[in-house]
Amino acid sequence: MFYDYTKIYVKGGDGGNGCSAFRREKFVPLGGPAGGDGGKGGDIILQADSGLRTLVDFRYQTHYKAKRGQHGEGSSMHGRSAEDQVLRVPVGTIVKDADTGRMIADLIEPGQEVVVAKGGRGGRGNKHFKSAKNTAPTLAENGDLGEDTWLILELKLLADVGLVGFPNVGKSTLVSMVSAAKPKIADYHFTTLSPNLGLVKVSEGESFVMADIPGLIEGAAEGAGLGHRFLRHTERTKVLIHVVDVSGSEDRDPYEDFLVINKELGKYSPKLTERPMIIAANKMDITGADEKLETFISQTEGYEVYPISAVTGEGVQKIVYRAYELLKTVPDDIFLEEIDEDEIKITKVEEEKQFTVKKDGNTFYIMGEEIDRLYHKTQFSSDEGMMRFIKILDGMGVVEELRAKGAKDGDTVVVKDIEFDFLD
Repeated sequence: MFYDYTKIYVKGGDGGNGCSAFRREKFVPLGGPAGGDGGKGGDIILQADSGLRTLVDFRYQTHYKAKRGQHGEGSSMHGRSAEDQVLRVPVGTIVKDADTGRMIADLIEPGQEVVVAKGGRGGRGNKHFKSAKNTAPTLAENGDLGEDTWLILELKLLADVGLVGFPNVGKSTLVSMVSAAKPKIADYHFTTLSPNLGLVKVSEGESFVMADIPGLIEGAAEGAGLGHRFLRHTERTKVLIHVVDVSGSEDRDPYEDFLVINKELGKYSPKLTERPMIIAANKMDITGADEKLETFISQTEGYEVYPISAVTGEGVQKIVYRAYELLKTVPDDIFLEEIDEDEIKITKVEEEKQFTVKKDGNTFYIMGEEIDRLYHKTQFSSDEGMMRFIKILDGMGVVEELRAKGAKDGDTVVVKDIEFDFLD
């Protein structure tokens, strides 16, 4: 089953907690702190696999969570870091942030990887907090939370040659004729509901991949039918073969069909109009096609037109050779985005505020991502942990902000599920 679009949730593993412990060997008096660090949580990694052709595996499982790191232990024993979780996707997969639409990665090379959710760092054990003033700290940290996000995976098949054209013009038949692909073929529109790939052998050691792009219709660029889903795959083809029913067997004008499809390609992506294109004037085996071919060639001046019959094989080998010749003229980096130097701007980076304070009567709520991170790392079971938490809040400017908001002695300050009285 072919799937070329999906939405998944990924979360890196949480870091293991640091340990608060002390050396207790019989002959080591005042052994000091010996709490081990927590291990790092596993990353979520997407890896391009040339053996995959669809995103169907992600249809049945949409949530992926890496394992957390092990907690630290006494005797300075560090927790083991968790293994990364690698998710295999087809070559040609684009990864986007589901909330913003920002592209994270374009996996166009086999084996290419991208980390989409980092695991959290392990918390530090109490031996890290030993100082001249505090030689026996009980303070240790919890591990960081792993990153989490929703992703859009969008597959654009990588093929050398793409067949475009209206439904039922013979694209699938042509692919089956020149390759070992066995697409479903029938005499009605939209028989093909997903792209078919076929390996076309030109000669010994020379071949290319041909893709049968499902039938496009007028308005495809605006999403008519399954327009966007089908047009997506044309972006990764180096050469286009425009297949038309030159016989007009369905009472349609082949030249009008040709103009409509080209218009949809241009509207979807102007770059597609710059790709090398040749025309396969198909169904030459039907009576009357010869006369219509002459008219069609005169109307499409400037394009190479190859009369063929995908059913009998007439002219097919000739167009295959020509497509292969054109492939050699197309650079391998055609899919790389060009950077417009005029769009590169130098902007001043301003430090974002790490927290916000909201007032509700005599209660003040402290919120923010950095506050959440600090809260999660703190082991509140330790008095030293609580004091360090408050000291860091003060260093961040929270106390100063509370004063500015009008906080007075006895007012309640809330951080997550912890409440304490404000004492200036």
